[in-house]
Amino acid sequence: MDRNYILTKLTPIFREQLDNEEIELNDETTASDIEEWDSLSHIQLIVAIEKAFGIRFTSSEIQSWNNVGEMIDSIISK
Repeated sequence: MDRNYILTKLTPIFREQLDNEEIELNDETTASDIEEWDSLSHIQLIVAIEKAFGIRFTSSEIQSWNNVGEMIDSIISK
């Protein structure tokens, strides 16, 4: 899987989970960039992403992410 494919697949997940059709993701996007992205929605995002990609993240992986790019790196490593 390449980064662009993953980003293209992540965008509608973020839009649906955060109920915001305006969201445009890139590698540098962080939770502080998206008003609706709080700790509860973060958990919902993780579950939706794991389901969409058929993968499971460890808690240490999740805690290490600082932006969407690092999340994509974890998806690629799976």
